[in-house]
Amino acid sequence: MADKPSTPQVKASLGLVGASMNAMALIAPGAFLWITYQLQAAATSPSGASVANDIWFGIVVALGIAFLTALSYAELARIYPEAGFASCAYFAEKAFLDDAGKKRTTGPAELARIAKLVTGWAAHLFYWVYPGVMVAMMAELIGYGYNAVTGNTLSNVELVVVGTVFAFVVGYVAYRGVTGSTLTSIWINVIQWISLAVFSGLAIWYRWSDPASASTLPSGVAGAITHNQWAFSSAWDVIKPHSLNGVLIQSTLAILILVGFESATALSAETKEPEKNIPKAILLALFVQGVLAYLLEYFATGYAISDHLVNVSVAAAPAAAAVTGTATAAVAAVPASVTTVATAMAAAGASSAPIGDLSQLFGATMLHGIGFGLMITIGITVAIAIFGTTLSCFNTAVRVTNGMANDRELPDFLGFLHGSFATPHTALWTLVVVSCVIAAVGVQSVVGLTGITLASNFGTFILYGLTCVWTIVAFKKRPDFSFFRHGLIPALGIITNVIMLIAIIYLYAIGNADSVNEAKICFYIAGAWGLISFLYVALTSVKKTYSMKMITAIIRPEKLDVLVDVLKEEDLILGMTVTKVKGFGRQKGRVGSTAADKITFVTKLRVEIAVNDWDVPGVMDTMREVLNTGAAGDGKIFVMDMKEAMRVRTGETGVYAV
Repeated sequence: MADKPSTPQVKASLGLVGASMNAMALIAPGAFLWITYQLQAAATSPSGASVANDIWFGIVVALGIAFLTALSYAELARIYPEAGFASCAYFAEKAFLDDAGKKRTTGPAELARIAKLVTGWAAHLFYWVYPGVMVAMMAELIGYGYNAVTGNTLSNVELVVVGTVFAFVVGYVAYRGVTGSTLTSIWINVIQWISLAVFSGLAIWYRWSDPASASTLPSGVAGAITHNQWAFSSAWDVIKPHSLNGVLIQSTLAILILVGFESATALSAETKEPEKNIPKAILLALFVQGVLAYLLEYFATGYAISDHLVNVSVAAAPAAAAVTGTATAAVAAVPASVTTVATAMAAAGASSAPIGDLSQLFGATMLHGIGFGLMITIGITVAIAIFGTTLSCFNTAVRVTNGMANDRELPDFLGFLHGSFATPHTALWTLVVVSCVIAAVGVQSVVGLTGITLASNFGTFILYGLTCVWTIVAFKKRPDFSFFRHGLIPALGIITNVIMLIAIIYLYAIGNADSVNEAKICFYIAGAWGLISFLYVALTSVKKTYSMKMITAIIRPEKLDVLVDVLKEEDLILGMTVTKVKGFGRQKGRVGSTAADKITFVTKLRVEIAVNDWDVPGVMDTMREVLNTGAAGDGKIFVMDMKEAMRVRTGETGVYAV
């Protein structure tokens, strides 16, 4: 006889610290300061004017928007601690079921199911695209470090190999279970906090000490600047709003670095007292990483930027125009290349890694010339933070997928759990492969990677806006309804998320040719995912509508009457076949002191019910509620495909016969 596979056991092993640390790792301020500061420093208004001086206050506005959504998530997590892996998809369905006073979805076109599917579509667009973006960024970061150390450049093929190895290493850590992932996330958070504290301290010290030294400038511009000319005149100048237009533009960029706080909801099945700890974890993650980490590091960075931050770029000169005559052709003499020097915030916007440049400047002026070593050290901590955010998103994505697969909305194989680690391993390795493919596309060009990132952000804002809607639906009829917490806050969350969604697409659509192409890539990905999802749901819904299942249950005889009454009350059966049987299960029929090697046949009833596919979850849930006593011998339930049926009197076939 083959060995019996062990039953996966999802254990509640995490406390508040564990749940919040996983969410904090996804927000990853240690990674996104390095990754996004160039984009924020280069941002311009539609008129072309720089809005870099509104970076800090843009983050403040984005934090306000994020907290509106976080509070909605926290309220849903409080009343639906049983959501398990399904997280946001469960919130959507349960909100409408509670509103309608129903226990479960019973048809393909019910509003509760539609809400669940739309939420699931947005969640997968966010969670399944985001890791691929991080894999590509890690490959690019390693390529940057390799170039800084050796002077050589990795090819795109080599970057793809680097990204693939990284994805599988992170996937393996996630595969080993949530406990190992949580310990990894704790260490990663501690490392990036220390790194950010050191970097921020050096930045503020640099401003206060004002080490003016022309010798630290790049070759070719030494002596051009002899004293620091600060990008911001004072600390107040860093944090104050300078223009409404600038704040709005910077907030649309800043909101993208704050997402991930909601990932704690996917850990509710693995968290002790989830109704208390998950809401706290959501808000704690956003407060620590958003308010404490981001505001400090962005203040310190802006405070330290001066004209001693220099970026020198050399580009080939435009080709000379040919002058054609009847006898000769003269070519105008032009320089072979054009050198452009940018300083201060313009240099930050022009550099591929402005935080790395600042690290070199700090080390060169204040730490006895160890600028390159400091830059490499900071870069390593950034890589560690990217590892953490990728790991956290892997864990969140596959749990949401697993929850929806177990709800029979996704292919069955995505709902499998590993027998030892209780991780959704089939979904995980599928996601790892998808992330490698996305990264392989992303490393080919900045435009492609940005377009893919926009698609993930597109899903994020749709998901956040929908969650705010579900909060209103879930609470509007509850006795604990609060106009402020369950009406005003989610309503503002809906409005601001919609504004952010429109603003991001608008800003890219009116930009240069690359920005327009990036917006197109975003819409292509979101549209393709929407079409695939629609076709899958439509086909599986039709299949379920016209397919039948035979449910066979072995039960205690004394439970029959209660079972029939409940199934009838729930309107789940139109008929039933009952047979008296004898048999044994894992206990071999043993009761009390019966000899261990003796098999006893126990009298049971076999109940058979033919149902439409849509009714299977309802019948099984109801049976378990009625039949479960917690003691050995409660029975088993089997579900089998039924190819055909006929009602003899009328000749009706298929689902019409049952």
